[in-house]
Amino acid sequence: MKSSSTSFLIASLVAFIVLAFAPATGNDYTTSLLINLLLYANLATAWGIFCGTTRFISLATVAFFGVGCYSVAMLAEVLPWPLVLVVSALLGGALALLIGLCTLRLSGMYFVVFSFGIAELIRQLVTWYESKFVGSVGRYVFLETSPAQIYWQLLILLALLWALGAWLSKSRLGFALRLIGEDESAARSCGINTVGVRLAVLTGTAMFMSVAGAIVAPRWTYIEPSIAFNSLVSFQVVVMALLGGVAAFYGPILGVVPLVLAFEVLTKYFPDHFSIVLGAIFLVIVYLLPRGLLGIVEKLWRKVK
Repeated sequence: MKSSSTSFLIASLVAFIVLAFAPATGNDYTTSLLINLLLYANLATAWGIFCGTTRFISLATVAFFGVGCYSVAMLAEVLPWPLVLVVSALLGGALALLIGLCTLRLSGMYFVVFSFGIAELIRQLVTWYESKFVGSVGRYVFLETSPAQIYWQLLILLALLWALGAWLSKSRLGFALRLIGEDESAARSCGINTVGVRLAVLTGTAMFMSVAGAIVAPRWTYIEPSIAFNSLVSFQVVVMALLGGVAAFYGPILGVVPLVLAFEVLTKYFPDHFSIVLGAIFLVIVYLLPRGLLGIVEKLWRKVK
């Protein structure tokens, strides 16, 4: 068991080192594609760390992502870039804390609906604030940031998120989170503060989502609520994570790669059918791949061993 963990750690380090050189070996299109891959890798992994273990289905991802985007739009010209990222993380964490206090006592469909409603409410509030007090719905973002710099920042963020997932898989906090997902009543009887544990992990993963939104914000010269708080992002993240599998923190990556590539083709050649295909993929996952691609990989690995 210890040797397999060491092998996994070495393989992860090698993978991140190789990925660090990717922008130098490609062109602008491949770098843009890699940015999309890393963006959704961050969002889906963060989603899986919390939702995969607690078995909550959250549709609030875009709320944290949008907060990060607007942090850049509002603060990039008055604060240094590292401080903007810190502020975006703190705002995302504060929002998650507020949402968690309101929703983590809910379960099942109630939590799904409430999380989606919160994301939509925030989008409407930002739209109202911008039109009422700023005079225009959107904001311009002018930052001298190259695609390669965005890529490397997302890669570092994913490495940190990867480290968090690995730590949680071995820590008492992670064990408590998994126990809550298996049987919340049993977790309470063991003396676990179920709301506190879920709130802590939700807040931590939301901070990563917000920073991811802040990092990619300079890609758009113009940011408005319909872009930053596009609900489709939340649905895509859920489908990607479930396709990859959420039994392990690295599982969602297996779903991100094929779906991002597929979505590139769909948006180019079949833009009017994107939502239909997304829904069809979700149905296939639910009925044919309940454990995602991770389940298939683990089954093949056991046969090889």
